Amino acid sequence: MYARVIKALSLLPAELASALKPIIEASDFDSTISPEQFECLLSTTHMTDTELRLALLPLAASYAVVPISNFYVGAIVRGTSGRLYFGANMEFENASMACTIHAEQSAISHAWIKGEVGIKDVTINYSPCGHCRQFMNELTSANDMIIQLPQREPMTLQQYLPDSFGPLDLGVKEGLLSDLNNGIRIEENSELAISACNAANRSHAPYSKNFSGVALKAQDGRIFEGMYAENAAFNPSLPPLQVALINMNMSNYSLSEIAEAALVESAESKISQLARTQALLDALNPDIQLTYVAY
Repeated sequence: MYARVIKALSLLPAELASALKPIIEASDFDSTISPEQFECLLSTTHMTDTELRLALLPLAASYAVVPISNFYVGAIVRGTSGRLYFGANMEFENASMACTIHAEQSAISHAWIKGEVGIKDVTINYSPCGHCRQFMNELTSANDMIIQLPQREPMTLQQYLPDSFGPLDLGVKEGLLSDLNNGIRIEENSELAISACNAANRSHAPYSKNFSGVALKAQDGRIFEGMYAENAAFNPSLPPLQVALINMNMSNYSLSEIAEAALVESAESKISQLARTQALLDALNPDIQLTYVAY
């Protein structure tokens, strides 16, 4: 467990910290709170649903990787299953600012990685920027999703993004987090490439058709997958490497532990993830070996 997560726990109200401690310190804690655990916390602390989610934000923000700004942003999303997923912003030294991951993207990707097909609400400690509002508008649940900020009444995403432009404007009916299988097969049979292919099969790329995925292997052998999340406005699209980095970070692994990587993508698409993936991996550690498979 990250020391900073334990520190954040120690700074919470005593009653909440005491109730959270066995959850956070459990060996199977995966940076999520189950519906049953959340109900127990509500009962123990006598907080309202909103009060509890807001009180948990410092824990989410403790996952932030912010060597450039030192500005910690936390987000918590609730999936349609009722489970809560932590997320935080991530920055990378010696890389383009375009590589940055926003907290909302992190929490949503965290939920997506773990199989959620919709988001009920998003709780954030700072107002979402326009980039994130557009990113969230790609979601399957964009029309009904609630945004909760400290000291504000809850509002829908559509209130934060009036006259929005989204997938339906481009004739796309399946939003981000849809349960997909893109039917991709590759000849490369290494474990890492197969994992990257599995991620590509879940990727959301209805505009470019660049169904792509990344797999990262940590020094202890654990593999973290990430799938491409495309956006109707193009620029808020989240590359598969960033989703894999979110997966790794929210699993309490340092990015310095990356040993190998694999990228699987379409050879026929008009875009490519290769240059951007290689550039960010080089910024993290130029010794990381990247296996590239174009199907």
